[in-house]
Amino acid sequence: MRDARVSHALCVAVNLENLHRVLALADTHDHLFASVGVHPDEEHGADPDADTLVRLAAASHRVVAIGETGLDYYRRPDRAAIQQARFRAHISAARTTGKPLIVHTRSASADTIAILRDEGAAAVGGVMHCFTESWEVARAALDLGFFISFSGIVTFKNAEDLRQVAKRVPVDRILVETDSPYLAPVPHRGKTNEPAFVRHVASFLADLRGEENDAFAERTSRNFFELFKTASPG
Repeated sequence: MRDARVSHALCVAVNLENLHRVLALADTHDHLFASVGVHPDEEHGADPDADTLVRLAAASHRVVAIGETGLDYYRRPDRAAIQQARFRAHISAARTTGKPLIVHTRSASADTIAILRDEGAAAVGGVMHCFTESWEVARAALDLGFFISFSGIVTFKNAEDLRQVAKRVPVDRILVETDSPYLAPVPHRGKTNEPAFVRHVASFLADLRGEENDAFAERTSRNFFELFKTASPG
């Protein structure tokens, strides 16, 4: 990360069973932050209520967000009701703590936006993580005060529709990410992804949008700290 001029990263929780490892990373390294949450695809571990999430979020000052949460009907559409209840609990925890949400949505964008509206998620905002949806979904999320985060997918040959969305998102609402260890960007596609590779995503997006690379990198870094307000650049 240091060699690639990637100064900070957010370690995103996907279950409670490994949360202690996520928190330990963030507590040990000043350039790392953490979130608290259970991914919609998680089926076998603990399924927390809002109070539990609030309590866990208070366990470390390095926790800056609630999530990864959201809806994923691609793999298990039969678990839609369970996912929706879990999603609502995370939004409630975010509202209680004042921490923004990290939202995952796959084959479930209409329900994702509807629940964000119903539960008042605009009060805390958040990020649509690893975004792959249409401009209409992006616009609805932006209207709720959310940021749009692009991963290595935007560099893939078959992602032209997503590139058109990336051109339209206001620069002050864009984030870049890796989603490590998955979705390594070109020129590392097919390899294990790592945080340092986020520079390729940022460079690609800057060129796509006709913006200067360093200025775009500075802007997206600033966006991170504007969204995750309790994170300190140090």
